[in-house]
Amino acid sequence: MKPIYLDYNATTPPDPEVVEELLPYLTGEFGNPSSGHPYGKKAREAVELARTRVAVLLGCDPSEVIFTGGGTESNNQALIGVALANKDRGKHIISTTIEHPAVLKPLECLVEQGFSVTLLPVDATGSLDPDSVRRALTRDTILISVMHANNEVGTIQPLREIGEIARESGIIFHTDAAQSVGKIPTLVDELQVDLFTIAGHKFYAPKGVGALFARRGVKMNPCLFGAGQEGGRRPGTENVPYIAALGKAAELASLRLAADRPRILSLRERFHERLKALIEGVTLNGHPVERLPNTLNVSFRGVIGAELLDRTPEIAASTGSACHEGSGELSGVLRAMGTSREQGFGAVRLSIGRPTTAAEIDRAAELLAERVKELRAGRR
Repeated sequence: MKPIYLDYNATTPPDPEVVEELLPYLTGEFGNPSSGHPYGKKAREAVELARTRVAVLLGCDPSEVIFTGGGTESNNQALIGVALANKDRGKHIISTTIEHPAVLKPLECLVEQGFSVTLLPVDATGSLDPDSVRRALTRDTILISVMHANNEVGTIQPLREIGEIARESGIIFHTDAAQSVGKIPTLVDELQVDLFTIAGHKFYAPKGVGALFARRGVKMNPCLFGAGQEGGRRPGTENVPYIAALGKAAELASLRLAADRPRILSLRERFHERLKALIEGVTLNGHPVERLPNTLNVSFRGVIGAELLDRTPEIAASTGSACHEGSGELSGVLRAMGTSREQGFGAVRLSIGRPTTAAEIDRAAELLAERVKELRAGRR
């Protein structure tokens, strides 16, 4: 019997409708989108349909959507491309201490090239104070990058307020929105962002495809060099099957968000209440309200989260970011939030998805309660 899957922030299974959209472009419709004959035209139509579907989800013009190989590439393109294109204006970048490595590592690369980076702290809930962004601005600031929602604790950042500060100062504003797409509204004008990163496999598209919204007029150098695909912004023959799949996932997200969001939030709250009723010493990590509706990061007093999950093979979950799983170190996100070592090592991230059922939630709560009691009893 398969484990109960509660690791949707790590990856999601491709939706059956997404797979159905993808398959024809692996077989009969195999043309190169740059070819002028009917095979190529059919492939080009698929790419442009997907671009339109992503644009509808984001509330932008299709010409502002660039397809990439995933969220990491989108972040690299946004950060490095904008920094290099605008270095004549300044070399200062603002970000936060809780960003994903796909943001922090490109920033480290830019530091090596002479840029300066200010990483702003967050509070105990993982929230960034917009005023701290204003205070960090200098005459050399050219770029601000703040994630939309945290991948470990789910805290949602006040992007609109930060975006307004950026616009007042004429500074480009990027957000890594890998975790938020399909879970909460992501209209780029409402969020006041200029660059917006999407990762397909976080919202029921395959791994290995993503997109970057780049607002018209944003000055950005390419990070890859080759032919002129994607308007000269991302060379290489387009991955038509996966781009078509991403477009379908975006369409489904647009159609289902209004119904999915309250249902998943209800399941998350049910899960939290069941855990608190069955287990003493359960502590929430993250913001109590401004949090992704699917994300429940909790610590169990006197228990190590990794050991708890090892003892509960009936559940597939994680202690934090899948990129850090098994490192044996305290989560950098929880450390940045000022979480104690005991609480941090006791943390488990439980993330819910469209296929999750109430019966799975109830069973998972019972299993975790049983194992927590066993582990606590073994330490007496």
